Amino acid sequence: MQEVQEPPSAPSGRQFVIGDERATATVTEVGAGLRVLEIDGEAVLWPYPVGELASGGRGQVLAPWPNRIEDGAYSFGGVQAQAALDEPDRRNAIHGLVRWLNFDVDEQARSSVVLSCVLAAQPAFPWRLRLRMRYEVVDGALVVTASATNESATAAPFGMGAHPYLHAGAGGVDGCTLTLAADRRLVLDGRGIPTGSTEVVGTACDFSTGGTLAGVRLDDCFTGLRAAAPGPSMRDGAAWEAVLTTAAGRRSALWADHAWPYVMCYTGDTLAAGEQRLGVAIEPMTCPPNAFRSGESVITLPAGGSWEGRFGIRLVD
Repeated sequence: MQEVQEPPSAPSGRQFVIGDERATATVTEVGAGLRVLEIDGEAVLWPYPVGELASGGRGQVLAPWPNRIEDGAYSFGGVQAQAALDEPDRRNAIHGLVRWLNFDVDEQARSSVVLSCVLAAQPAFPWRLRLRMRYEVVDGALVVTASATNESATAAPFGMGAHPYLHAGAGGVDGCTLTLAADRRLVLDGRGIPTGSTEVVGTACDFSTGGTLAGVRLDDCFTGLRAAAPGPSMRDGAAWEAVLTTAAGRRSALWADHAWPYVMCYTGDTLAAGEQRLGVAIEPMTCPPNAFRSGESVITLPAGGSWEGRFGIRLVD
């Protein structure tokens, strides 16, 4: 592994470069985020410069909850919690608490790095949580293993997500097609909070056999996920896969195991000027938006209990 830091004041801290003969990934000290992934010399992820913040959530780890909490307020086991409203225009807390924390290096090698942090108990999450992220390049592809341990004396709620953007290529998002097999799409209100769900099959959001993204705006959560085409393109242990095909014909895929039964797909339409529709965020999640309020699919970690999940990114032949 090669550790690079340019410049010394990089907002995302130390940069850990891992790889093999085909693929190179850069993982950041701040948030244990994924800043760069290149395979066969091509940018598979939409990266951000080392001298800038990770705008739009690019490559960030979302824990101890992904996506939004309405009003930032929730309760669990009789404990009341209040998170800061870091999406103030919608009065939501968003994307958890670890994405701006420094992570420690537990292990490092040429093709892998393991980073961890302890999230101290606080008003937004009154439990002590240890989070561990393992990034490994294997046979020209990236595999990510995430794990969490509740170090509190009582049970804690837990949810997690990741926020990589698959690179849309020179044609931008409008030149891409998306393949994602899902049964249902959550109906979200103006604040991004679910109000129900609807079937996907036969609708404009049915991407099971591939659908164009030309003129399509997505900031949507899908569930009932499955493999669109089981076979050699799927990684062992994968439950589902999303494939983005660019105008040039490059096919990049994000797969995830059964630990991630939800996925947000976001075409970047609300990002800052100059950053819109350059990549598609494919965000594997353990639970839907507002789960800490609704209770939907929230993981209960008993005292001392742990959770683990895997996902990965690669090129598809």
